Amino acid sequence: MQVVGRLAVRDPGIFADAGLAAIAAGLIAVAAWGAPRLVGSTAIAGPAWLLGLLPLLMGGPLLLRRRAPLLMWLAIWAGLALLFQFADNSLRGLAFTFVLFTAAYSLGAHASLRHAAAGLVLAAPVITALSHRDELALAFSQGHDGGSAAVVLSSLQLGAFWLAGVFVHARRRAAWLATRSAALQRQAEQAAAAERTRIARELHDIVAHHLSVIVLQAAGARASGKPAGPPLEKIEDSARQALSETRRLLGVLRDPQEETGLAPQPGIGDLDALAASVQAAGLPVDLVISGDRTAPPTAVGVSVYRIVQEALTNVLKHAGPARASVTVGCTREAVTIEVTDDGSGQPGHQPPGGHGLAGMRERAAVFGGELAAGTRPGGGFTVRARLPLGDGLPSGGPP
Repeated sequence: MQVVGRLAVRDPGIFADAGLAAIAAGLIAVAAWGAPRLVGSTAIAGPAWLLGLLPLLMGGPLLLRRRAPLLMWLAIWAGLALLFQFADNSLRGLAFTFVLFTAAYSLGAHASLRHAAAGLVLAAPVITALSHRDELALAFSQGHDGGSAAVVLSSLQLGAFWLAGVFVHARRRAAWLATRSAALQRQAEQAAAAERTRIARELHDIVAHHLSVIVLQAAGARASGKPAGPPLEKIEDSARQALSETRRLLGVLRDPQEETGLAPQPGIGDLDALAASVQAAGLPVDLVISGDRTAPPTAVGVSVYRIVQEALTNVLKHAGPARASVTVGCTREAVTIEVTDDGSGQPGHQPPGGHGLAGMRERAAVFGGELAAGTRPGGGFTVRARLPLGDGLPSGGPP
């Protein structure tokens, strides 16, 4: 955006469009009211009111060449059709050449391919009428002094400018898509990195809790006066050192804007409360948990909770009126998760900057699992995940 005085201009190209429109209007005005030979044109005939409006009818639409190219193109040809309703004129000379060539290029460069093709089709009747009257003779075809050859050459020139605009439009769109794809890729990578950091903070809390238990148990055993004092002392010292290092690690991982709290990390046992809170927000939720909720390790339980939380949040944001179903299965080998909804929206289709699915996949990958998401045939969306209960590492090593 450019700011001129107190006026904020969102599209600097408007100045270029205004300049082209002014040039076109000036050339048409000279051809209509001045000395036509100055712009290589024959005199334009017609009633005075039409000649007065003609510069506006021919030049004014060029102000819309970027914002409404199809409307610009049709407005110019409508002005020409009006001109020929009142007098016999020839489209020849610099004035009409500049207007029509600029319009043809702008139509191809700034309209979608469908609209650009539609513009040519809609202008065809006027071009056909001009060809029958031998009144179309633009640049490089004026030597033919009208006739079918001049019409063909002029039409080919208009087509060439139109094709040049289409080519420029395609190049611009390809560059925009490449830039957008790179930006989305960077956002996805940043989202994955942020999710890894969040997972690391959660794992820190879990590890620190277990180390604290070891320290307390070792200290209690030493205080009891039972044998094996030196080994317990070594265990206590090692655990205390490990606990100190994990707390230092948390200082590195902690988000400066994140509040440091002592609340325990949520797990599978907290899914009932999560479903109740989501239902209170307006989304009915059916929750089914099978198997032993306490069997999965704490770290796996936290990720199960986070995946279900993110999936339900997506349903709330993007599915519209819907009902959700959550099924969690706990076995000795893995924890399976399925979250479905019957909404009319597509909750997995995140807006730019939203990468909930990327975060869920990152959580599943940390434990060597997988996550799949997609629309349902009957409408709605489904998220499925499987987190194996192994050593927490995928087959390829640490993530």
